[in-house]
Amino acid sequence: MNPSMRAVGWLLAFAIVVAGAVPWFLWGNSQLIGGLPLWLWWHIGWMIVATAVFAAFTRHGWDRYLGGIDA
Repeated sequence: MNPSMRAVGWLLAFAIVVAGAVPWFLWGNSQLIGGLPLWLWWHIGWMIVATAVFAAFTRHGWDRYLGGIDA
């Protein structure tokens, strides 16, 4: 994969993570699951997704975009 396509892929991944961070569609929803509101479960799940994306970025894209560690 060429570098510009990889950059577009990471940009798209981070845009999706940011866009899903606030569950606008759940505002006003008072449904409880396991004693917690549904919107809170959304945030818990979304933080797991964000963690996975960031972990993949640190393994495969960190050096290219943020520079390597100079010792």
